[in-house]
Amino acid sequence: MIKINLLTVERAKKKVPFQFAQRLTLGCSLILILAVLFVGWRFLSLTKESARLDSEIAAAEQETTRLRSILAQVQQFEQRKTQLQQRVTLIEQLRKEQADPVHMLDQISRALPPMLWLTQLKQSPSSSEVVIDGRCTTLTDLSDFVTNLEASGYFRRSVEIVSSQTEALAVPPGELIKFSIKAQFQQPGDAVKAVAAESAKRGG
Repeated sequence: MIKINLLTVERAKKKVPFQFAQRLTLGCSLILILAVLFVGWRFLSLTKESARLDSEIAAAEQETTRLRSILAQVQQFEQRKTQLQQRVTLIEQLRKEQADPVHMLDQISRALPPMLWLTQLKQSPSSSEVVIDGRCTTLTDLSDFVTNLEASGYFRRSVEIVSSQTEALAVPPGELIKFSIKAQFQQPGDAVKAVAAESAKRGG
């Protein structure tokens, strides 16, 4: 009579699924641990990267603030420079405007013949044109006055005689010549430049 121990077979069958479950649990645990470690490592890496980026952003903001301050100083310097240049130009213009009338009156007084005197002098505010009214005893005096003005270099050639007419004098009996002339005031250097430009134009 043969006896078969069925309990041993059943125990073996039960033991195999148990071992597989243990291995599966162990594998899942390892995967979970590795996943947690990877997530932790990744979190630390991202945290360090974020801190580095925050530091770089803060440094960039500080540099931007510094550059803005420098740019504002440069703009203020440029504005100040422009204002000073405008002031210098204005001062030079005022000096020239003050000097021109003095030179003009001086040259007119030097050009006066003995028997000629002036009654009125008008200058256009927008140009260098001068209108001179006066009296003289002879046309020769008037001609000499015009010639002297042109020879001074301070008046452009040619000085124009606008009008000249004879006036009778009751006391003492005689005649005077009333005249009006028109001239363009200039600095002598301007006259030299004008002559040189005219010569160059003719030569071309």
